[in-house]
Amino acid sequence: MIPVSIDRQGAVAVITVKNPPVNALSQLVRRGILQCICIADDDRDCGAIVIACEGRTFIAGADIKEFGQTPLEPYLPDVISRIETCQKPVVAALHGTALGGGLEIALGCHYRIADSAAAVGLPEVHLGLLPGASGTQRLPRLVGPQIAMDMMLSGKPVKAPEALEIRLIDRIADGDLLSESIAFAEECMDRGPRRIRDMDVPNVEASVFEVTRKKIERRTRGLMSPGKIVDAVEISTKTGFDEGCAIERELFLECMASTQSSGLRHVFFAEREVTKVPGVEKDTPRRPIDKVGVIGAGTMGAGIAYACLASGAEVVLLDNDDHGLARGEKNIRGLYAGGIQRGKISEAGMKAGLRRFKTSQDYGDLTDMDLVIEAVFESMAIKKEVFVALDKAVKPGAILATNTSTLSIDEIAASTGRPQDVIGLHFFSPAHVMRLLEIIRGRETAIDVIATSLALAKRLNKIGVVVGNCFGFVGNRMLH
Repeated sequence: MIPVSIDRQGAVAVITVKNPPVNALSQLVRRGILQCICIADDDRDCGAIVIACEGRTFIAGADIKEFGQTPLEPYLPDVISRIETCQKPVVAALHGTALGGGLEIALGCHYRIADSAAAVGLPEVHLGLLPGASGTQRLPRLVGPQIAMDMMLSGKPVKAPEALEIRLIDRIADGDLLSESIAFAEECMDRGPRRIRDMDVPNVEASVFEVTRKKIERRTRGLMSPGKIVDAVEISTKTGFDEGCAIERELFLECMASTQSSGLRHVFFAEREVTKVPGVEKDTPRRPIDKVGVIGAGTMGAGIAYACLASGAEVVLLDNDDHGLARGEKNIRGLYAGGIQRGKISEAGMKAGLRRFKTSQDYGDLTDMDLVIEAVFESMAIKKEVFVALDKAVKPGAILATNTSTLSIDEIAASTGRPQDVIGLHFFSPAHVMRLLEIIRGRETAIDVIATSLALAKRLNKIGVVVGNCFGFVGNRMLH
């Protein structure tokens, strides 16, 4: 299948990228965009161009299959430069996530429109890199150096309403994105191209860069790429566009050759590889997880409950002790308060979460749960007692999980009449922070329970790793 096509809608040429699942910028995609831009630019009956994508997202970045390989022409900076020098206005139609090279493509376009759910970002810092296709030079010209640095240093995507507010996009589509993009392109015919490279970088105090460097030195503990990002943005305020892009390229290649970036890219691939579990196919049905019970209101139980609340689930925290429940609820409220203080959550978000939360001492309140996670004292006898009670109280088809760090899942499962529904979900402390989640499959654990647990890990923003049932599993065997 040819991954890029061109079609005319009246006077507007629509260039469509079709490279599922995320429309990555493979060599064929780069070549296709370049060819289609040239065709549209040479078409006398074409007055404007829209670049759009099929599927669930706009271009979500580089093709990870090409990581570590010798780059092949056409190079991304050259493709973006050709888009920008087009004599006809080019509109990027953004949906899903426009990340990395995808956002750099959009910045090479003259105008940007997005649907209301779209998000844009430059996450290269997570791979020990900086944007390498003029992102560090174009973004400061559009949104200002401070916002540009904040976006690149955090690597976090910006949602469409905020992107509109900071002028990163020009418009949010209320209806059908493609129809509104074509209408917007027709409007832009009279305006002509608006090239970011020709814009001046907004004035900023020189001290901003030194202050930012000091902040990231404390926060990033010697990582190279954050400092290089600041260097590149500072360069944008001091030199012309072409010189800035040349320096950006040097900094990018320096980071790419570093052991830091090599290690972070290894982690990137490893985190994705662990989701590929033999026997668990991508289309394996997942059980719905809307209601979660947590047994044990200690530090671990409260952390698990908070993580589940943050994912949008209803949570019942159960303990056999009034004082324990009060302490657990206090811990959860404290975690919310800390999140508000750090700007991670709003007051409204806290109130919404607490409305989905209740405490109980009655197993009958767990009847309706889709998932119950046991987080009691590390004693086989106590855990068996809990699972016997769960087997009686909780509806058929619910997943029964233990947070044990060492004990046999099979022995725990044998205390129930439904071992196929039993699995280990070993959170590491503090449970709401640590990203590793060991998923321990028992001898009889159902495949859809494993698939659901992997999906839950992703929903909790954790890396789910499926491991075998042995003493200490993997994490604790390594630690001890």
